[in-house]
Order: sequence, then structure tokens, then C-alpha cells
Amino acid sequence: MENIVASASSQIADAGHENAPRRSPPGTFVIFGGGGDLTRRLLVPAIYNLACAGLVDDHFSIVAVDWTDMSTGQLQQNFHDALKNFVNSRGTEAVALREDVWAWMSTRIRYVRGSFEDEATYTQLAAEVGDENCIFYLAVAARFFGAIVDRLGHSGLAHETDGMFRRVIIEKPFGSDLASAVALNARLLRSLRERQIYRIDHYLGKETVQNILALRFSNGFFEPLWNRDNIDHIQITAAETVGVEQRAKFYEGTGAVRDMVPNHVMQLLAMTAMEAPTSFDADAVRDEKTKVLKAIHAVGREDVVRGQYGAGTIKGEPVAGYREEPGINPQSRTETYVAMKLRIYNWRWAGVPFYVRTGKRLAARKTEIAIHFKSAPYALFRDTPVEKLTPNIMMLHIQPTEGVTMQFSAKIPGPTVHLGGVRMKFDYSEWFREGPSTGYETLIYDCMIGDATLFQRADNIEAGWQVVQPVLEWERDPGFLHFYPAGSEGPKAADDLLARDHRHWLKIGS
Repeated sequence: MENIVASASSQIADAGHENAPRRSPPGTFVIFGGGGDLTRRLLVPAIYNLACAGLVDDHFSIVAVDWTDMSTGQLQQNFHDALKNFVNSRGTEAVALREDVWAWMSTRIRYVRGSFEDEATYTQLAAEVGDENCIFYLAVAARFFGAIVDRLGHSGLAHETDGMFRRVIIEKPFGSDLASAVALNARLLRSLRERQIYRIDHYLGKETVQNILALRFSNGFFEPLWNRDNIDHIQITAAETVGVEQRAKFYEGTGAVRDMVPNHVMQLLAMTAMEAPTSFDADAVRDEKTKVLKAIHAVGREDVVRGQYGAGTIKGEPVAGYREEPGINPQSRTETYVAMKLRIYNWRWAGVPFYVRTGKRLAARKTEIAIHFKSAPYALFRDTPVEKLTPNIMMLHIQPTEGVTMQFSAKIPGPTVHLGGVRMKFDYSEWFREGPSTGYETLIYDCMIGDATLFQRADNIEAGWQVVQPVLEWERDPGFLHFYPAGSEGPKAADDLLARDHRHWLKIGS
């Protein structure tokens, strides 16, 4: 065992050569909720992938904090089983668990049992971590966020000294409305500085989302077109085929607007619409994202559609409606779908509508951004059989596949002029060799090295909530809810939202 561990350590240490990415500094990764599903499915596999890539320092450890009665050995076995399942079921090609890397990791895993609200837990945790660098990951229910950070502050665990950092990663949901988000930010800042807080949005760990900035600002032929002179409108879609599954209690009190729009959807919009930052420094990027969100005009009720799925069919199988799901109120008014028309009041985007939609039990699982360019004049083709030109659309595919598609017109071979729509597609999995990943690797690694670019700042969070706050105030109106069958494209009212502007949604199920 010692030889295996030494081998893995030396491989990781070899990553320090001149052309290798920067390794993380030494330290401890503390996971509150370390015995939970998020940790097993996503966090531990992400750390494993970072170790395989040689990005984790040899003096690294994981401390899992939870109330479950188990030993460190049992926790290690749980993590090992989760990793085996992960590498066997994910990725573009079959891979096997690297037992040398697991052996290296397993000796660095420790378990602390205790309540998140018990001061004794933090006393024990302080003894475990000493004066090491620490990242505290809050993989817990939102009601514990403030309590945990309070106790990190009271116990001195949040205190930094020269050469030693303490950082906190917080999962969503970050608040349930504007007032609660403002209050949570204020509470966190009593114990932490803003630079210590990493509000995570796992969408920003996806390659295509990060590539939006690269596409726009590193290619000379995109950025000159990225404005109101050339773009007709933009559609942002985040569609799911799943229902509420085992999250009925959470979802019934949350709904699609709170669950998706202030965080995921607003981040996609901000990355698409932001101005070029002065640098890729974290605050420079986040400044521009916040400016975009603050420039969104107050949404009117006529520009919002709330929907709820009824019984229908998904992949040929009948599924129950939302109100028939276990744990859901039979008279529930909670929305499982929302579509919105947003306007950004700045020089670049004046007059360009942004249509966003997200929902459950839709025709397909798909997250994408579609940039619809203005049509070319038809004058050249007035004496030909061509009635209309194929719309020029650039689609940024985020999930389930990642890539970019360009749609444009081309002449169909033959003696007469007939135009047809063609597509050029770039797929990450075909161009770059990909292994199994969770989408959290980049985000965890960035926190390790102190790069907050992909994390949300307090003003960014509050600006996102500001956009949707009017929608939350209307949600109790019984007339403000439309129904759609599971497996469909969504409620008809969402189609009408675009039809008023003589536009239409791209099909989700295409």
C-alpha cells in the first residue's frame, strides 16, 4: 500500500513541470454534509479527477462533517463504491477506477460526526484542521448556510492569517427572494469577507458556458456581430424531461422561477450579453456581468408565462401530472415552467429581446443559447423560386451535449437556384478527448487556487433576484398559471409570448 500511495503521489508531484497547469496549494477540503448524495455523486468524483490530472497538492486532505453515525472506514468505503460507479457509468469511453489514485486519496479522508449547529462540532473540526489552508464546502440544505458560517466565525475557523486562507463554497438556493438573499449576504459578511465567499453555480463549470467568453472575445469575426445591429433576438432554454422526483417538499416551496432563473438562467444571459472585461481578473468579469443584470428593464406581467405540467407521455411512457406526484398538494399553484421576455437597456442590446424559458417534463433534456441574427434582404432572390432565406442562428449547446452549431443558407445543387438550410457543428466530445467528469472539477479547482471568476458575487446574486422579484409577487394569482401536458413543448401561452412579436421558439424536441 505504501508503494502505491508513493507512486500516486509522485505522479501528482510530476505535474509541477514547466508546462503543467498550476497545482492547488496544500490544505484541507472540509465538506459539511460529507455523508450526503451531492458529496458521493459529484464532489468526491470531481476531486478524484483533479488528482488524476495532477492538480492536487500532495499535502491535501478531505474532512467530511455529518451527523450520521459511521466511522472513517465506512465513509471511505462509501466513497470508493461511489467512484467505481462513477467511472463505470459516465464519460465518452469506458474507464476503470485508478486504484493508485484512490489509495492516495483514501489515506487523506477523515470523518467528523456532529451537528452543524453544535459548537462542539467546530471545536473538534478546529483540532482536525489546525492552521492549514481550508475550503469549507456547504453541501447542506439552505437553512444551514447562515448557521454554519456563524459558527465558523465564532470558532475562529473563518479567520485568515498571512499565508493561510479560509474559503467557503455555498450551493444554491441562495435566498428565496430578493429580501432573503440580501439578508443572507449580510449575515455571511458578518463572519467572512466577500473574497472568502464562493457562491457556486454548477452551470458555470460546463465547458460551453466558459467557452462563451472565448468565442466572443478571442475571435475577430464574432464580436463585431454581437450587437443590436446584427442580432434579431436571443433565446435561452433550460429544459428537463424529469419531474420533481424525490424533491417534492423542496420543489413545492420553490418552483421553477426560484430554482432556475435568478441563478442558472441569469448567469447564461449575463455571459452572453456582458461587455468585454478589462481583463479576466475575477472582479473585472463579475463587474460586467452585474452591469448587464442591472440593465434589465423591469419585467411586466404580460411578458411572463408560468406553467405546470399535467399528465402526459415521456419517451413513450405515461407519467403523472405534477399535482399527482407523491408529496405534492393536489391544488398546488407551484409553477414547473416559466418563460419570460427580457429587455436590456444599454447601447449594445437596445431593442433586442431576450426570451428565456425553463421547465420540467418537457419534450427533451436540453440547455442551449440560440442567437438569431437578422435576415439578409431578399432583393437579390426576388426572381427565383426562393420564398424566404434560412434563418441564421448560432446555437451554443450546453447540455446534454456540449458544442456550437451554425445554421445558414446554401444553394442546393442543380440548374436552378434553390436554397436549403445547412448546419456546421462543433462537438466537444468529437474534437477533444473527454473523460468522465461531474462539471464541478473546474469550480473546485478554481476555488483551490483562489480564482473567483466563475463564482457569483453578492451584487450579482441580488441583481438576479431583482429581475424575478415581480414574478414572485404575482404567483398567488390563480389566473397566472397555464397547464401543459408532460412531454410537450410547454404551455401554449409561451408560444403566444413570441407570436406577438412575430417570432417562434426553436423546438425543444427537435
